[in-house]
Amino acid sequence: MSEAAVMPRGNAVATTTAADMSGTGGRTDGRNRRAAETRRKVIEAAKAMIAETSTAPTVVAVAKRADVSVRSVFQHFGDVESLFVTVMDAIRKDVAAPAPTAANEPQVIRIASLVQNFAELFDKTVPLRVAAGQFVGHPALIERGLASKRELRAATFQTFAPEFEALDEQAREELADAIGAALSLDAWIVLRRRDGLSFERATAVWRRTLSALLGYNQVAAAAAE
Repeated sequence: MSEAAVMPRGNAVATTTAADMSGTGGRTDGRNRRAAETRRKVIEAAKAMIAETSTAPTVVAVAKRADVSVRSVFQHFGDVESLFVTVMDAIRKDVAAPAPTAANEPQVIRIASLVQNFAELFDKTVPLRVAAGQFVGHPALIERGLASKRELRAATFQTFAPEFEALDEQAREELADAIGAALSLDAWIVLRRRDGLSFERATAVWRRTLSALLGYNQVAAAAAE
């Protein structure tokens, strides 16, 4: 039987009926606990499979890994895309971005800290990003990707506040765009996956890149004065 043949339509979670509210509370609580445990097992199974393979697993494979039925997966998530978005949110919570380094630290320390923070974050999310390739264009994934970029851009502005303050508005935006492009998740995937660089070599490349970008803008700011 195909996945589509067993996929129910409509809401995945059943609503509470009048019978549930009158004298069957114990059974309802038991069902809710079992449903929550099934949902947890499915999410954990999908997370593990993405980490291992860097591909979005099929519902059949997730159900087998979680030791639940395919119908149960669809009952909780509705479709493959909804499952993947839920798993993405769970992984994002596990790899929250660290707090930015204080702007009053020496620049070389701030560069090293930001690069290390971004690299560690991206190294954990590379499998998820690669797996998400088959869902390109999904609105929820686009939204979450933009939110992550905004968070990292804000961290960059905060970490290098003294350097940005010396520039006019256009130059500030251009510098932020340049850093965002050079130190992006896609750029990290190129270094680590395509070029096969070690974590240490890739971070060294990024430190040089960021130092060059900040140095160029310092020279430009001084020339404009």
